[in-house]
Amino acid sequence: METNDIVTKNFESYADVAADIINVLLHEGRRRVKDYEMLSAATESLYLDKENGLRNQLEDVAKYHVVNGVPKVLYLFANQTKVDKGMVLRKAGYAGGEYRRQYEKQNPSLYPVIEIVLYWGKSRGCSLHRLFDEEGATADIIWKYVDDVQLHVWEMRHLPREIRELFQSDMRIIVDYLAEGDSYRSDRKVIHKEATVKMLRVLSGDTNVDDTGDALKEMGIKEEDEIRVCELFDQYTRKGIAQGISQGISQGVAQGIIIMCKDFNTSYEETLQKVRLKLNISEQEAEKEMKLYW
Repeated sequence: METNDIVTKNFESYADVAADIINVLLHEGRRRVKDYEMLSAATESLYLDKENGLRNQLEDVAKYHVVNGVPKVLYLFANQTKVDKGMVLRKAGYAGGEYRRQYEKQNPSLYPVIEIVLYWGKSRGCSLHRLFDEEGATADIIWKYVDDVQLHVWEMRHLPREIRELFQSDMRIIVDYLAEGDSYRSDRKVIHKEATVKMLRVLSGDTNVDDTGDALKEMGIKEEDEIRVCELFDQYTRKGIAQGISQGISQGVAQGIIIMCKDFNTSYEETLQKVRLKLNISEQEAEKEMKLYW
């Protein structure tokens, strides 16, 4: 499983994040779903292949919305980073498998299944009708009798500000950072420190984020601590400085600053100024350090 998949699944599996996604994207910010009403569901379903063998298919995250002990809705979360024509067919399989279980009374009650696709790349809508059309389906099909399975896709990198402002969980940090890039500043509290930092890193292109937990420990940051985004970013910068000082060389200080700034997509110019100010050196000297480590 790719790092990106593991990190996004872990982040969205938190009940407060899952409830926040549902409330903002489906209920226009109304707090209809509470985090304590979220119950993790099985992400695996089975189907028969062409040789009548059992095969499994996995959703990224699945959550029941449970009220008074009764499931009201099953939400399925899928993450996409590129166009995948097969996604609409898989959606039909996921939902169909769940409805089959309800039909066979494997579940205690009936409830709708809603698929939410969080799209982290460039957007392009897809439906079953469009897929058949692109595959050259015959023109004499009576389309009104063909169930049109729609994918409900949200472009997470391009959400409008009025939508982003509705998020109350750490997802607000993620979508604001993706939308605003280098100019992002915030004093929001970070709830899930390691998971949030990992999300920021993988969405910035980092493929190795396993050292995040160790980095936070070195900075003395615990999951239960209260810390804000601006403080967390500053701690990363300070971590780079401390590593450099422990090596006894100014190059180590500059390297630490530059690496941490790159982790968070800070612009070249802003990083240059950080190096210059933190080391109290001229812009020309800072430029030399930038050329070594940028």
